[in-house]
Amino acid sequence: MTYHSYDKQHWKGSVLTAPLPPVLVSCGSTEKPNVLTIAWTGILNSQPPVTYISVRPERYSYGIIKESGEFVINLATEELVNAVDYCGVKSGSKVDKLKDTGLTVSPSENIGAPMIDQCPLALECKVRQIIKLGTHDMFMADIVGVNAANDLIDQNGRLCLDKAKLIAYTHGEYFSLGKKLGSFGYSVRKKKTNKSKRTK
Repeated sequence: MTYHSYDKQHWKGSVLTAPLPPVLVSCGSTEKPNVLTIAWTGILNSQPPVTYISVRPERYSYGIIKESGEFVINLATEELVNAVDYCGVKSGSKVDKLKDTGLTVSPSENIGAPMIDQCPLALECKVRQIIKLGTHDMFMADIVGVNAANDLIDQNGRLCLDKAKLIAYTHGEYFSLGKKLGSFGYSVRKKKTNKSKRTK
């Protein structure tokens, strides 16, 4: 197999890993909720399930999450891209971002921080460690609960996130996800053979 090779320029270290999921992180309480957009997030471990978000200490939500030790990662869809951008540039100390965007919240099952109703998947998180890195502090957290939209669960109980129309963030721009190229392990998976019995 032949692949395309690239001639490259060398730059100093920078944050160019892409694409990333721009998620809506909800915190506070159902009575007094707040939300901010985070792109610096991902999975750190499978069992136990561990995630992280990196937040600037000057962000309004930083103090709320640090004090409560809880937050919810809400995956965002194409129809929410305007809200995602708004919640990333506005501060909860000055505006009510939920009211301004029309987003609503509901109580989580295991933590006090609420989840966003308009997001198809919500991960309930409890902070296990805060790591100071520089411009951002990383909140390493255990995923203690998952809330999935019934619309995305098939008849076999499988979560079909490919139907959620999730968005991606890369180098300052938002994108919808493209076509499916394969599934994990497909490159080594044995192909099924059709064995049909012919009767006379």
